[in-house]
Amino acid sequence: MATLPNPLPDLASSGLDLPPGSLVDATLDGPWHEPLLWYADGPAAPRDWTALRTAGRRVGLLPVLVSGGSREQWPGEWDLCPDATTYPGDHDADEVLAGYWTDHAADEVGGAEDATGGRPGLAPTPAQGSGADPDEAAAGLAGVITADPDSWLGGTRMALVPARRSADIPAAIGWSGPVNHENDVARLCAVLRSWEDRYDVRVVVLGFDTMTVSVGRPPTTLAEARALAAEHYAFCPDNIDQSPPYDLDVYAEKAILNQEAWSFWWD
Repeated sequence: MATLPNPLPDLASSGLDLPPGSLVDATLDGPWHEPLLWYADGPAAPRDWTALRTAGRRVGLLPVLVSGGSREQWPGEWDLCPDATTYPGDHDADEVLAGYWTDHAADEVGGAEDATGGRPGLAPTPAQGSGADPDEAAAGLAGVITADPDSWLGGTRMALVPARRSADIPAAIGWSGPVNHENDVARLCAVLRSWEDRYDVRVVVLGFDTMTVSVGRPPTTLAEARALAAEHYAFCPDNIDQSPPYDLDVYAEKAILNQEAWSFWWD
């Protein structure tokens, strides 16, 4: 993929006030030629996100929380594949979703399909905005997650990634979490870019095969939520196919409507 100058090799002399942590260059095919990310050795505190977001941006780094999950799989064990990752800007979100729709959605989303006359196109931007700053919404979600060490995302750690926009973070590290759905995560990042534009999304947490994003402008009507649910299904079929009640309309109402965070996992 197209790359920016990577400040991680010079992190020690960057002037950033970082907790103890590690640089990760481990990939599925062996060490990468430069570090892909830095992450802390211990759990994040609620204020860490804002502090590192402000400091990291000066040198071209964006924050993300990383989760080891129940198996304690931290980024050095994530089977990263940067050499198989293209550039998100080379892909069109509508075309990417159309391909996934054709491959996965045939019998699952009849209601959404009927409502839009064939394959749904991109859902419209919600008519009502929240007024929240997208980066502040991300910081708020990160604060909630890191404040509760006993939650299902408890123990997440701060990480810094060389990326220009939040949607590109998975591609910047060659993340392979959705590999059973998509080998080139940059295609999913193209969708994340579109969600950034329409829903003020920010990538807040990555795990081995999980992702949580903040949503600064969520759908506020059931019609808006149902239109977007078709995109969620194409983006991550396992969210519906392997998660009760296995129904897209219920998913739209419970997981999308007025929700300020979306979570995804790939089997």
